[in-house]
Amino acid sequence: MSLELLNQRVKQDLAYLAFGGADWVRPVAHAEGHVYDVVIVGGGQSGLGAAFGLLRERISNILVIDENPEGLEGPWETYARMVTLRTPKHLTSIDLGIPSLTFRAWWEAQVGPQGWEVLDKIPRGAWMNYLRWYRHILGLPVMNEVKLKRIEPGAEGVHRLVIEGAGAPPSGKLLARKVVLATGIQGGGEWYVPPMIAENLPQRLYAHTSQPIDFAALKGKRVAVLGGGASAFDNANYALAEGVAEAHVFVRRQQLPSVNPIRQMELSGMIERFHVLSDADKYTAISHFFKFNQPPTNDTFERAAAWDGFRLHLGSPWLSVEAAGEGAKVTTPHGEFTFDFLIVSTGLLNETRLRPELQLVEGHIARWSDCYQAPAETANALLDAHPYLSPGFAMISRDEAGKPLLHGLFVFNYSALASCGLSASAISGTRNAVPKLVSAIADQLFLDDREAIMANFLNYNEPEFVGEWRGKA
Repeated sequence: MSLELLNQRVKQDLAYLAFGGADWVRPVAHAEGHVYDVVIVGGGQSGLGAAFGLLRERISNILVIDENPEGLEGPWETYARMVTLRTPKHLTSIDLGIPSLTFRAWWEAQVGPQGWEVLDKIPRGAWMNYLRWYRHILGLPVMNEVKLKRIEPGAEGVHRLVIEGAGAPPSGKLLARKVVLATGIQGGGEWYVPPMIAENLPQRLYAHTSQPIDFAALKGKRVAVLGGGASAFDNANYALAEGVAEAHVFVRRQQLPSVNPIRQMELSGMIERFHVLSDADKYTAISHFFKFNQPPTNDTFERAAAWDGFRLHLGSPWLSVEAAGEGAKVTTPHGEFTFDFLIVSTGLLNETRLRPELQLVEGHIARWSDCYQAPAETANALLDAHPYLSPGFAMISRDEAGKPLLHGLFVFNYSALASCGLSASAISGTRNAVPKLVSAIADQLFLDDREAIMANFLNYNEPEFVGEWRGKA
């Protein structure tokens, strides 16, 4: 099958499902302009999947915004530096159960069934190309180069989104009844750089793995990578492939992590049924999850280790960092090392107070620490700071004053992990998470308009049967 034939098949499948039927949500008038039923912030895989899910529910007055140029949404062409995805290739995601929309269908349309059989893991670039195709074939309404600056809660359930960017309308604002923050791994907080680095070095000497790095300028130089997770080895391999002379990976632990709990979650029902667990079970599960860095895949580690310039330092936390001439000196329990550049793979902090777009409402957002007191043996400060969400990803207020302000705000990024399990920002969880999010949004829109919907139903008087009995009594 060619890609052209697959495109035809997608359209036929959608037609069989009566995709694109008339909306059921009532329009809302506003003095400041058009009101979208839903604005999705983030045009990566989660945002695109949510948009398709809403369209399937006959909610078409929607818009997706993304701060990046078209085709560069998400991490895949920016800071993601792995060769392949880590997710097993057979797991489906934003196709939402439609076979012709799966990555496999798209891949086989170009390389044939045998090409799928010989594929080990999905190449990173191929996944991004699949997302571009997915957006195009579904005609999803995405506005690129638009960055959300601030959410201003408004009267009558309409939020004002203050935006900027080359793609933003002249007004610099959008109006929406519901807002979905599909903002990826970093969307619940910010990337973390240890103070010993940020406070002691000029920015020209280091970068977090989430930032652009000029690897061409590092050709032939010595680089250190701080961290023992998968991203650390992705960056070490990428740096060496780009011509770095040496890449030293420093890991605090005496041994590399070897267990990946995500693999167990994919097989045990933990992803699909996480929402039915008690708060105590959810907390215990995610607290356990946090104890494991996602290890590098075997092929990623072997790829990095095969380079002559690769060095691995186990049991080597950084005790201090300081500038030394044109480079940086790193002190560990095993001695001092000097490098030309440092790459920081230390993850992120999930804390809504760090998000500028939420500054007007973040004081009302319930955290896990507000709703559940964990026993000492499982207590985790990082988990406590996560927002406490409904099973449908809706924000919940910690006080009465915040309820109308948070109504209509949904968190579909990595900070939903504690409340909703492996869902947003994880390909493994998307297939089950998107329908839960979409259902919760649709339910909320329906209940917001309950009085009008009920009145229209009770007053409905359009004849359907127009026959007339002409026989004998």
